[in-house]
Amino acid sequence: MEKKTLDYDVAIIGGGAAGLAAGIYCGRARLKTILFEESLVGGLATYTDEIENYPGFVEAQKGIKLMQTFEQQAKRFGVEFKLTDVKALRLLADGRKLVETFRANYRVKAVIIATGGKPRLTGAKNEEDFLYDKGISFCATCDAAYYTDKEVLIVGSGDAAIEEGIFLTKFARKVMVSVIHDEGTLDANKIAQEQAFSNPKIEFIWNTMVEEYQGNERLEQVILGNTKTGELIPVKVDGTFLFIGYLPNTELFQGLITLSERGYIKTNERMETDVEGIYAAGDVREKYLRQVSTAVGDGAIAAVSAEHYIAESDYLQQQLLAGEKPKLIYVWEPTSESCRRLLPVIEELKTEFKEELSIDKLDVYKSQLLINKLCGQVPSTLPAVVTVVEGKVKEVACEQITPERLHQLAMELLAG
Repeated sequence: MEKKTLDYDVAIIGGGAAGLAAGIYCGRARLKTILFEESLVGGLATYTDEIENYPGFVEAQKGIKLMQTFEQQAKRFGVEFKLTDVKALRLLADGRKLVETFRANYRVKAVIIATGGKPRLTGAKNEEDFLYDKGISFCATCDAAYYTDKEVLIVGSGDAAIEEGIFLTKFARKVMVSVIHDEGTLDANKIAQEQAFSNPKIEFIWNTMVEEYQGNERLEQVILGNTKTGELIPVKVDGTFLFIGYLPNTELFQGLITLSERGYIKTNERMETDVEGIYAAGDVREKYLRQVSTAVGDGAIAAVSAEHYIAESDYLQQQLLAGEKPKLIYVWEPTSESCRRLLPVIEELKTEFKEELSIDKLDVYKSQLLINKLCGQVPSTLPAVVTVVEGKVKEVACEQITPERLHQLAMELLAG
């Protein structure tokens, strides 16, 4: 049976903090929005026992409760949720995108990718039993306060492991670090190494890897294996932090958009990828800090960018390129006196040719993306005039635009 195809303005792939924030902004902008999440709405934040650094809350918040609030807010603005995984994302000839799921396809004007990522695991015995709120954590900034005056183990020796370990010493009584290398060898930057070696709360356990996690309801002990002697070393802990890498969920988008060497999506400050109408937000993109607050900011920016893209695309197709009349479009810069001087002439042309031509203005500050779509790029010299015939750009004139030249272009356009 052929799958049905449904039309939406925006599809958000991923229901973590970034995706939910994007949904709130898209919904509030009255965009018909659908959000896809394959497992748990709220993402990794739902596993955080206490979030103390999210602005607006004096008391620590349960991660799952905070994410449920995000979800409720998005639904209040009309965002639809689909608990299913996305099978494929394709580009259509008309500029729209097709999101494919098992039961249906969704044709959309813009896509926001917020699929996040997952911390790299050790693969040790019983690891799955103690993830997140049961003793194995991946974010010291998120969970450090919980381990005040307790003993924790860090696994890893890179910048993240050592810098987060130093941060944990502000809370924990003791911070042990399992390092796979020989004594004195770390992968972190020199400054972090010096600070860690001189910190009395940090104890290094060299030439070790995690073999097994043990405990009842929560993690109580980690069994380390010495890589040289094979000796098993039991380490009593209140919690363990893994900093051995992070894997972005970008397999679905390989070959479609540009990824970094580590597999993250590359974006600009507008959260735009290198494919028009596709945005990325949150932990899935190349960024410095991965927190709920930064994910929310990314999601908001991506949504606003998508909103502007849709509005300008619709205006381009429904106004600037539509209709039977030839069009003359004046591209101008508000700060330019020469551009402003010609505005009365444009108004005169509107009156003179109101029956024969459609005449419009585009401000480069407000409509840069739209001008890029129309002309390929903003004209090198302003003011400029774009003429459109039968839905296609005929000419972009940007040399010596005078009142006489404007009138000449209008007459030439009228003459065909």
